[in-house]
Amino acid sequence: MPKIVDHEKRRLELVEATWRIIATRGIEGATMREIATEAGFANGALKPYFPTKDDLLTFAFAHVFNQTNTRMDSATSGLRGLPALRSYCHEILPLDAERLNEARIAIAFWQRALTDPAKSALHDSSMEQWRESLFSKLREARELGELKEGLDDDDLVGAIMTFVLGAQITATLTSEHHSADQLRSQLETYISLISNDVVDAEG
Repeated sequence: MPKIVDHEKRRLELVEATWRIIATRGIEGATMREIATEAGFANGALKPYFPTKDDLLTFAFAHVFNQTNTRMDSATSGLRGLPALRSYCHEILPLDAERLNEARIAIAFWQRALTDPAKSALHDSSMEQWRESLFSKLREARELGELKEGLDDDDLVGAIMTFVLGAQITATLTSEHHSADQLRSQLETYISLISNDVVDAEG
C-alpha cells in the first residue's frame, strides 16, 4: 500500500527548519539546500512544496501571522478594553524563543516585501487586520472610560504598531536592552500614559 504523505505537516516542518536556520545563520544562510538538510529532506525534495526560497518565506510569514492570531484570540478571550489590548500586544512582542523566531521570520519577509509587490500586499493586509483589532479594543476602552480624554485613536494605533513592530527588530539586535521584562515594562509605561487610571498595571 502506498505511503500516505501529510503534505501540510511537511510544509510546517520546512517552516520550522527555516526558523532554525534564520535564527542561527540569518536569511542569507537559509538556502534551500540548508533548509532541506535541516528538515531531513533529500536535496531537491523541497521543489514540490516550495519551488523557490521566496515561496517558502511567504508561506512562513503567513503561517507566523496565523499562529500569532490564534494566540491573540486565546489570550484576549473574555477581555475587553485595555486589558485586551495589553494581552493582544504581548502576542506580537518577542517575549520568548518562539515569538523571537517569529520576529526573525517577519524581518526577513520585510526585506523581500520592499521590492516584491505581492509580498508587500500580503504584509499590508496582515497589518491592516492588526490595526482594525487595535481600533476595536481602543473603542471598547473608551466606552469603558479607561482612556484619557482628547486622544486620537489613529495616533494611538500608529504608536502601538510602531512599538510592537519596532520591538521585533530591537529585541533581535540588542536583546540586552530589550528583554521580555523590559518589553513588558515599556508597554505598561505606554498604557499608563493613555490610561484614565481605571485599569491598574495588571488589568
